[in-house]
Amino acid sequence: MVDIVARGTNGSARRDKAWRWENWGVEPDLPSQLAIAEELGVPEDQVRSQRWPAWLPDGDPIRTGFSWTAPGTLQALNDTLEHAILDRRAFMKLSGPTLVGLAEEWLAVEPPALTEVLSGGRVGDHLVARMEDGLPRLRELEAACGGERARKLLDAELGIVTRILDRSSYSAASGRRLYRLAAELGRIAGFASFDAGLHSAAQRYWTTGLRAAHCADDPAVAANILKSMSLQCYDHGMFRASLDLARTAVDGAGPVTARAQAMLLLRQARAEAACGNRAACDHVLAAAERAYARSAGSDGEPGWTAYFDEAEFHAQVGTCHIDLGRQADAGRSFAGALALMPEAKARDRATYVIRLSSTQLALGEAEHAISLLLSAVELIHEAPSQRNIVRAKAVRDRLPFERSDPRAVQLDTGLATLVA
Repeated sequence: MVDIVARGTNGSARRDKAWRWENWGVEPDLPSQLAIAEELGVPEDQVRSQRWPAWLPDGDPIRTGFSWTAPGTLQALNDTLEHAILDRRAFMKLSGPTLVGLAEEWLAVEPPALTEVLSGGRVGDHLVARMEDGLPRLRELEAACGGERARKLLDAELGIVTRILDRSSYSAASGRRLYRLAAELGRIAGFASFDAGLHSAAQRYWTTGLRAAHCADDPAVAANILKSMSLQCYDHGMFRASLDLARTAVDGAGPVTARAQAMLLLRQARAEAACGNRAACDHVLAAAERAYARSAGSDGEPGWTAYFDEAEFHAQVGTCHIDLGRQADAGRSFAGALALMPEAKARDRATYVIRLSSTQLALGEAEHAISLLLSAVELIHEAPSQRNIVRAKAVRDRLPFERSDPRAVQLDTGLATLVA
């Protein structure tokens, strides 16, 4: 891409610029956009009338018009499996209003009544249970290896479940379990794509996972998917959509465990904070704290809540404080989270070390901030994450050190070696 722009503008090929366009949401200047458009055959008036990246060719569009039925969900699953693993677009194709509209549809439509399916070899409860037993391993693998490395395996696992749903015989009860399994695999595959910076692919997996959860008649699983969709909107500065999705998740989750309720409420609190709703954020944070207190020693928590421990709770609260400008409170929350977080959770540790670095910088502690950022680089090497690379580089750009400063040289050298 940079070579195309260089030819079209008689400039130099700066690859760091293209990286910022693709991963930081930076909008290319008009001459660069016109050079890209000429190469792609897009008319100049279309570039001038539509904002980046809306004028870019669609590639394969993300279809959202499937019916909220078992056949419609199977169509959505097969469409996702055909396109998602190849979709390497680093921007969100579906807009905030489209995502919120989809969430509202989910909330309004009754789950389909599944019946026994007799279309192939019989699938019994034992096989379904064995596949369900594999979910914790897949969650751990994605967190440890990073999204880019794990997403192909997750896509393959989702493909196996989809083929069973499409071509096998099973009872209505087994069908619900299989759709629930497909929903959770779609959520994990979506998060893996999100972590790798492949945002259109993430949207494919999540919107399809939402339908699968609906077929399983499991609103809590669906709410957890909406929570992930809300986080993606938050990361892209689409705070109103993030809040709408988070509120829909809370409202539509149905009866959930205390831990799950705390998770969903914290996502809403983060979106409230990002929107500047200080009082609403504090109100939701208090509700989340009460819910989390009730979760101590509770049994029957769904597997997808396993990552949400006391360290994660403090870290999410800290992010709310950052968005509300409470840097000292944020620093205390992140320090507490890191003190509690297991060493094995390298990706999460990297995330919160970077956030602590950001708070220290805001508090005028640049020396501490750069020291923390250097340690985050080592953690990202251990658990690759495109999102953490972007976060680390954003904090680096705010550091007051000259590029010739030995500490800055060490940090820049380390950042340059990071690959998600």
